[in-house]
Amino acid sequence: MISVVQNVAIDCADPYGLARFWSEVTGCPLHPEDVPGVTEAQVRLADGPALYFNRVPEAKAGKNRIHLCLRPDTSREPEVERLLALGATLVSDRRNEDGSGWAVLADPEGNEFCVLRSASDRAATDA
Repeated sequence: MISVVQNVAIDCADPYGLARFWSEVTGCPLHPEDVPGVTEAQVRLADGPALYFNRVPEAKAGKNRIHLCLRPDTSREPEVERLLALGATLVSDRRNEDGSGWAVLADPEGNEFCVLRSASDRAATDA
């Protein structure tokens, strides 16, 4: 017997707004019934669980205990710049001069996530 992860739940103040941000990040659509003002919204990822955004009354407090790690299909640096332009903020820069490491960003409601090196970035520095 096993369990399958159906979704990754993210508490937030504005489910639709945050789902739109993550839809842009991932290039995946929102659930067709999601509209401004809903109390829950979903981004349907192509593979794997959905990202589920649930309205809660309390604000985020402290560091996330779980977070998403993104591996871009292009190079990490342009992806970090794209995400910042979408409304993310840089929390911690853990990138190293040799190209290793990652960038810690936060979405518009302060939920941290990491941007890792792409496969092409890794191939260029691991060779």
